Amino acid sequence: MQPPRIILYHKHPTSARTRFLRLAHGGVCGPAPLPEGASLVSEGIPAGALAWHPAAVVGAAERSLGLPGGSLEADAGFRALIEAPHGPVEVLLAHFTAMDPPFEAVETIGGAFIQLTQARGMAPVELALLRRAYEAILG
Repeated sequence: MQPPRIILYHKHPTSARTRFLRLAHGGVCGPAPLPEGASLVSEGIPAGALAWHPAAVVGAAERSLGLPGGSLEADAGFRALIEAPHGPVEVLLAHFTAMDPPFEAVETIGGAFIQLTQARGMAPVELALLRRAYEAILG
């Protein structure tokens, strides 16, 4: 299995405004873009398949953004599997725990927070992942 990817979002606790982190490479899956030719296989991980521990993936995302531990929390109900030319890629979902998004930290890595409607133009696989993520966030 290839290294996992993670989609990060912020949902404001009072207004419920939801924004996704768009990374410098133009997509929402990080830390690296999804491989060319990737396609969404399924939600969840098949029984018996190896899976990445969310704490390891979340911790790596915090470090890459320069955020302290506890700044992100994995959404346990979301896992997706992407089929790619060099093997499957697991995709997880996590949210920022602070009241407001960490705009400055995101700007330093060339990223930005976007609303779902601003995702137009992304690869079809990323749009499909965003749709599933948004459905999971709404409950």
